[in-house]
Amino acid sequence: MPSDQRARAQASAITPGGREPADEPAPADRVLALFGGHRLSPGQRRIARYITDHLTEAAFLSITDLADRVGVSQPSVTRFAGSVGFSGYPALREALQPIALNAIAGITQTREEIRRNELQAAVDAEIENLESLRRLLADTDRVLDIGRELARSVPLTVLGLRISVSLAEYFAYAARRIHPDVRTVTRGGSVAYDALLQSREAGGTWVLAFAMPRHANETLAAMRAARTAGLKVALITDLPLGPLADEADETLVTATGSRLVFDSYAAPGVLSAALLQAMADADPQRTQTRLESYEHAAEQHDFFLDD
Repeated sequence: MPSDQRARAQASAITPGGREPADEPAPADRVLALFGGHRLSPGQRRIARYITDHLTEAAFLSITDLADRVGVSQPSVTRFAGSVGFSGYPALREALQPIALNAIAGITQTREEIRRNELQAAVDAEIENLESLRRLLADTDRVLDIGRELARSVPLTVLGLRISVSLAEYFAYAARRIHPDVRTVTRGGSVAYDALLQSREAGGTWVLAFAMPRHANETLAAMRAARTAGLKVALITDLPLGPLADEADETLVTATGSRLVFDSYAAPGVLSAALLQAMADADPQRTQTRLESYEHAAEQHDFFLDD
């Protein structure tokens, strides 16, 4: 297990019934466990030291306030959060706040924390991610515009490598019911390049790429290959800035759940479904025809148990 996941595994270990061992580490030790095992720059070590030394205050600061207190830039705080295994500063702050509350209370656990065990806390974090996504979708025009472009691209290529494969395959599986030619790229290197080139030669104009943490260099290489081949790239990711976003023509940003040892993807999944809806809305007649054809085939071949 990589060092960042090891730290997260230690920090999010599940205690049956919400009870923790009697020998509970001190709050400062729990914070150090989050940061341990990472190679940090001098500036990042300053951030880590400030948070450790001022935990009860730092855990509730905005990214702007924390950057000002430490004397670094806001992007430096974001990069620090990523370097210690979190999807961003909000996720790091969510992990720090229960530790800070314990330090303030001066007890191992509060009654609220007993009720909200580690798994419930992970769900609470995902609810916050979904609330943020809800605010993003208040203006539907952008999602509708991207969905319209993806619907017009024939073929449409869906790219997802490593941890992002599951999101790409879900999207492609559903999109094939409403789109005549959907192709997936789930392997990098020359395999990805060949598939992207063939898609462009067949008349495709867009690639939908998924890039979830930890972000793979081969995803960036595949996106660059798509651009070189003449394809436009729509990206679903958790990072608004950086080389992946720089290579995308359109970027939709939504957070991943990072409270457990492995990330969870409630918000990216809902965003994917919203984009599928936008594709369906872009060509209602084609959507209806294809769905009716699919349902007829399902009935004829008895695909499902619940028909």
